[in-house]
Formats: sequence, structure tokens, C-alpha cells
Amino acid sequence: MTDTDTQQETGADAVMAPGLPRRLMAALYDTFLVLPIIMLGVAIGMGLYSALTRLLGGAVGDEPLQAWAVRGIAVLVIAGFFTAFWRKSGQTLGMQAWRIKLVALPGKRLTAARCLLRCAAALLSLACLGIGYLWCLVDRRGRYWHDYLSGTALVLMPKKPKADSTA
Repeated sequence: MTDTDTQQETGADAVMAPGLPRRLMAALYDTFLVLPIIMLGVAIGMGLYSALTRLLGGAVGDEPLQAWAVRGIAVLVIAGFFTAFWRKSGQTLGMQAWRIKLVALPGKRLTAARCLLRCAAALLSLACLGIGYLWCLVDRRGRYWHDYLSGTALVLMPKKPKADSTA
């Protein structure tokens, strides 16, 4: 066990919680993946807005897409991105690269509603000056606030054994 990873109890067996540096690297990977998707979502939103403006008789470019609409599109894209990956395998591509997996706590299932709740709770963790994220540094289970609010936990997956190349 490294000093950046913590032990967390889940039922009878103990699993490792990933350390903050590993979590931050996975988040960085996912940021590079989700930013172009956000840009595409905003571009589609702008196109729909322009088409609707033209349809209603206005000139395109009279009024730009409002900042609140751009933020709303970004939040929806991010929530959709994470929910889709978490529901499929419990891991985004960044989480796969850093061997982190999202699991539901014992007695719970990793449903779309639970994933969306985790996304909303993550916004709350961020809105509190990021304290909800830094909480994993003082929590004995290494959990974020949004883990507690959504009934989920991040676990460190074991390394896959290397294939024997001597054959």
C-alpha cells in the first residue's frame, strides 16, 4: 500500500481507495475527452438556436446564445458522459487508464439515477470551494462528499498480470 492510497472497508473484504494524485490524473484524462464533446454540444445548440431564430423571422446573429444556455449544455454533456461510462462499466476512459472504478456501496445498485445523483452531488462538492473533493484526504475511507451522498465509492483495481512473452 502506498502513502497515497487508503484502505477502505466494504463489507467483509477490504479494498484500496485510489489516492488523490491518481484521481486527479484520471480527471485530467477525462477532461481532454469531454471538452471536445462539450464543444460539439454547444455547436449543435448554437445551430439549433440559429435555425429557430431564422424560422421565427429574426436575423441570425441578432442575439447570441445566452451564457446560461452554454453552461446548461456543458453540464448536461458532462453528466451524460459520466453517466454513460459509469453505467456501462463503472469506469470512464481516464479511470480505466488509472485503474479506478466506481462501485455502488453494498446493498445498492449503480443505476442511471445514482450516477446522475453523483454528478449533481459532485457539483455541490465543487461549489463548496472544492472541499467535497479534498475530503478524501481526511476521510478514513478515502471518499468524497458525493460518494456519501450518492452511495458510491471509488476503488483501485488490481494490476492486470503481464502476458508471458517467453513462449
